[in-house]
Amino acid sequence: MKNFLRIHLIPSRINLFLMGFLLLATCIQAQTLQENDKKLNRETNKILKTAEQELGENDFSSAEASYRKAVSKNESSTPARFNMTNMYYGKEKPAQASSRYKQAAKVAGTKEDRHDVFHNLGNSYMDQKKYTEAIEAYKNALRNNPTDEQTRYNLALAKKMLEKEQQENKDQEDKKDDKKDKDQDKQDQNKDKKEDDKGEKDKKDEGDKKENEGGDKEKEPKKEPEKPDDKGEPKDQKEQKDEKGDQEKEQPQQPQPGLLSPQQIKNLLEAMNNEEKKVQDKINAEKAKGAKTKTAKDW
Repeated sequence: MKNFLRIHLIPSRINLFLMGFLLLATCIQAQTLQENDKKLNRETNKILKTAEQELGENDFSSAEASYRKAVSKNESSTPARFNMTNMYYGKEKPAQASSRYKQAAKVAGTKEDRHDVFHNLGNSYMDQKKYTEAIEAYKNALRNNPTDEQTRYNLALAKKMLEKEQQENKDQEDKKDDKKDKDQDKQDQNKDKKEDDKGEKDKKDEGDKKENEGGDKEKEPKKEPEKPDDKGEPKDQKEQKDEKGDQEKEQPQQPQPGLLSPQQIKNLLEAMNNEEKKVQDKINAEKAKGAKTKTAKDW
């Protein structure tokens, strides 16, 4: 049976020395960092004190420059960012304050600091009438300090203002819709009126056209109906016949072959009448010779 040798590792003095040196170096580094942080904080606080003095003297430009210098020197300094943001808020610049408060919230290291930052952020949103954003900011503040009654009151006020704003917007939309409907009704009425006026105008124009046509007809000279003469013939026909008779009188009638002319017939009748008259005169003369003359009346 084989025996196994147990080997015991004993730290050498060199290793122990190295471990002690590293531990000492770490402590020295931590102490150095703490001293640097303290120094940085002292310098930052000194700049902030100067900024507060300038702000108290209403030297806004110098105070703003000092706050910016403090933030640039110590970017993780919550007081530097927070106090500069409060300066914007106090100078009624809520839009700039809101942006700065958001930056301050990112570097806030404690719940108390975060509560203060979000509370003031909500106030800046309230000044801008951004009630939805204000509600969210107050909620974040209460998450870091649920017991703050002022933040709770501001949250309730923001909710109430948001409801009022929404109701006013709804009323305005209703008014716009009503106005739109009224305008549409008015447009429809105007359209109907124009169509009615157009129809009446067309009727009037048609009537005027007919009247003008009737007037033109009345302006034309009326033809008088031809009056019949005694024989029932129209005047024009009678005049035409008279003119024709006059022409016949003026122009000698030409006898047609085989027929007697009117003048020949007339001459023939006159000759026959003359002969008949001669015969009758002869008969009357003979009767007169044999008849007795009566000298007295018969009783």
